[in-house]
Amino acid sequence: MSSAIRLFFEPESVAVIGASRDPSKTGHVILKNIVEGGYKGRIYPINPSANEILGLKCYKSVLEVPENIDLAVVVVPARLVPSVIDELGVKKVKAAVIISGGFRETGTQEGRRLEEELKNKAISNNVRVLGPNCQGVNNPHVGLCASWPLIRSRGPLAIVSQSGTIAAAFELWAEEEGIGVSKMAALGNKIDVDETDLLEYLRDDAETRAIAMYIESIRDGRRFLRVATETSLKKPVVVLKSGRTPSGVRAVASHTGSLAGSYAIYYSAFRKAGIAVADTIEELYDIAKGLALLPRTDGERIQIVTSSGGSGIVSVDYAEMLGLRLASLEESSRESLRSELPTHCIVGNPLDLTGDADAERYDKVLKVLVKDPNIDVILTIFGDPIPGASEVIKKWFNSGKTIVPVYIGGGSVEVVERRKMHESRIPTFKTPERAVKVVKALVDYTRFLRMHQAS
Repeated sequence: MSSAIRLFFEPESVAVIGASRDPSKTGHVILKNIVEGGYKGRIYPINPSANEILGLKCYKSVLEVPENIDLAVVVVPARLVPSVIDELGVKKVKAAVIISGGFRETGTQEGRRLEEELKNKAISNNVRVLGPNCQGVNNPHVGLCASWPLIRSRGPLAIVSQSGTIAAAFELWAEEEGIGVSKMAALGNKIDVDETDLLEYLRDDAETRAIAMYIESIRDGRRFLRVATETSLKKPVVVLKSGRTPSGVRAVASHTGSLAGSYAIYYSAFRKAGIAVADTIEELYDIAKGLALLPRTDGERIQIVTSSGGSGIVSVDYAEMLGLRLASLEESSRESLRSELPTHCIVGNPLDLTGDADAERYDKVLKVLVKDPNIDVILTIFGDPIPGASEVIKKWFNSGKTIVPVYIGGGSVEVVERRKMHESRIPTFKTPERAVKVVKALVDYTRFLRMHQAS
């Protein structure tokens, strides 16, 4: 891996070229986010018409900056970007994030010409480029939010995306849930740094426990699959690949000017490399969250526990649709449960605790289920407001079984309980279907690891 890739996330100094005094301009927003994100390195705003921005001394060009610059964030009109790259070459800046749009993605001859010139300039000046037409990078662990919105929450999830908005949504969900992110990189038109370069970096990043990727195209399929397989053996990789239909392929070409390729081929290759495949943006987030934080499972036998009969039935249907096996309780477990539970509870799979269930009832049930050898995964659905749910889950989460909590229909109590679980690094899901899909991904990923350990 090129050492320059590390500079995109761990620079000791950053220049914002095109920094602006106007709060409505992207050049101002990015500079402000770097400052307010708590970045401790040196920051150099570059603007020929300003002496100071946000209390920082401004320079007319990077050539006037007396110290070394590790990373440049470029926010100037497209026609000026090639000349900026020339200046970065003179200054010996090794990494540049190019936010500016107006290149190949426009579909115009001038846009394609400009991008080709930019690419040639980057090569001749030995500058690694992320972008152009991208939403930047974020490393909350060092306070470097060279992007928008401002995300400060540090956590175990990395997101690499050809869509800045999808990356931002992912980060916001992780921040709202109190989980946080490790790294974010928006690829844009990826004239240089691509998904494989970033995957290789994240593979060895100690702060990342799962990698989520939104991909429209892959430049070098063989290299990607080799690196992805190596990475999957160390930590989970989740991919949402767009361009799955003829219309989607055309939309990809107009978004970043990429060629999408056959989805069937991609899907088969992803599975072989141990990659979990997401079908939606929500699934991309859910599966990454689940694979990062849930204990691995030794099997696929799932027991459903619920206070909501309907949610239990939905879970059973979806589990069978995805090819998971429903657990069959041992007779001794059934007897223990019948002795502990009110007679109106239904002991089976789903195990229906009914609408008057409280946290104590779940505690009694989990005490029995974690000892049952016929169960691998316990999908625990809290329906309606159930205070204390988080304490019960925390008590049994490391019991040796994989416990996957769902909280649905709980109002303000649900918000509090979900937050407590996430603060304890216990992933919680808003619907049974989303949780069951995560269980399926977990089962598949564990099977991939076992297969490679045995070979």
